[in-house]
Amino acid sequence: MIRSLPNSPLYKYGFRVYVTLFFIFLLMPLIAVSVLAFNDTSAITLPWKGFTLDWFFADTTERLGLFADEDLLRSIWISLQTAFMMATLSTIVGTIASLLFESFTFRFKNLLYFFAIAPLVIPGVILGISILLGSTFVGAWLDTHLGIDLEIFGPGFWLVVLGQFSFGATYAMLLVSARLKKFDPELEEAALSLKATRLESMWYITIPFLKPAILGAFVVTFLMSFANFNTTIFLVGSDPTLPVDLYSRIKFSSTPVLNAVSFMIVLMITIVAIISTFMKRKNR
Repeated sequence: MIRSLPNSPLYKYGFRVYVTLFFIFLLMPLIAVSVLAFNDTSAITLPWKGFTLDWFFADTTERLGLFADEDLLRSIWISLQTAFMMATLSTIVGTIASLLFESFTFRFKNLLYFFAIAPLVIPGVILGISILLGSTFVGAWLDTHLGIDLEIFGPGFWLVVLGQFSFGATYAMLLVSARLKKFDPELEEAALSLKATRLESMWYITIPFLKPAILGAFVVTFLMSFANFNTTIFLVGSDPTLPVDLYSRIKFSSTPVLNAVSFMIVLMITIVAIISTFMKRKNR
């Protein structure tokens, strides 16, 4: 809707109804899961039986809460480690790639850019299977011909990081590139005219300008890694990440502790969003 143009009352009313229904559609599942995390019943759904904190703190045979479930806490910790490592690598490589594609001209640039964004159109399942088969082949070849047995080529933590990095770096590159397109190259030229080196001009001029995009890329890739399932399921080893652990639990038996985990994730994301909003207002 273009606010500067006149619109009929029916159009305005319909637009508001559409926006309201859209946000209800997005928020209702999150609200339902958050409320059911405090439901005093062993069923994961309705009806409501009363308020309880057992699914967070209980440590009994009948009920095992989130903070008393060592296996669940371990999977959360593994997901946090994986997400931090993947987000760090993706942000560094994505930032370098964005500087390469936006600031330099070289042969086969378009071809390399095509390969860089290819993970966006390749399904995560295909990425997971191909990385698993490729790493297994390389690991077997090294073990057979050179007698080198590297755990990194087998299902486990580092293979999960590598699999998620395959698409995380692409998202980071695109986020930083969008910010870099607004950069005035004359600022770098002024720094170079004042005897600064190319590296110094990037470090003191370009990188500070890209700082909001770099931080945003880190947060986005961190959340993508934390919630990723379709690629991770093929690469995980004996220590599952949180999405894989939740899938294995809900496939055989489910309790409201899954709702408690979902509530904590929603709460964490909400807090991060609020902090990010206040920081942006402060910077403005």
